[in-house]
Amino acid sequence: MGTYLKIINAYRLKSAFNNILFYSGLRLMPYYTVKKTLFIFLWMVIFSSCKKKTQQNVTNHPVPSVPINIVMYPNDPIYFKVQSISGWMYINGGINGIILYRKSQEEFVAIERTSSYFPNDAAAKVFVQSDNITLRDSISDSRWFIFDGTVTKAPAQWALRLYGTSYDGNTLRIQN
Repeated sequence: MGTYLKIINAYRLKSAFNNILFYSGLRLMPYYTVKKTLFIFLWMVIFSSCKKKTQQNVTNHPVPSVPINIVMYPNDPIYFKVQSISGWMYINGGINGIILYRKSQEEFVAIERTSSYFPNDAAAKVFVQSDNITLRDSISDSRWFIFDGTVTKAPAQWALRLYGTSYDGNTLRIQN
């Protein structure tokens, strides 16, 4: 008799719950729909957590870090190439020189010209291509973006070494 009452009470509870859901405008999803939804949700979580590592540790960078402290005045006529946004020029400093790129009115990017694929070869300099967006290693044919030095074409696996920049509207400081 006890088992029979438990079944009846469970049925009443289920019926009451369904009535509450029905009158509130909600309906229970069938079991297979819940299972399918849960399966899709779990796959989304798994795939979103399997991202490729995009940030590299600067301390293990193949291009050695050299101390630089350059002060320049971009508004000076000799720096006319970087007076407009997306302007760039080669400057002395670093190991093989620096590519200075004007990213916005207030932001500059300073990129070491030493290739991250052949860091010990002085001939493996990085040059700006004619599209003014891509940087190319003269020996390995590796390519990087001028915006941030990220790799766009192998064999290089490391981004180019960046130097810190600060600009106050008149004075540009490049340092590490």
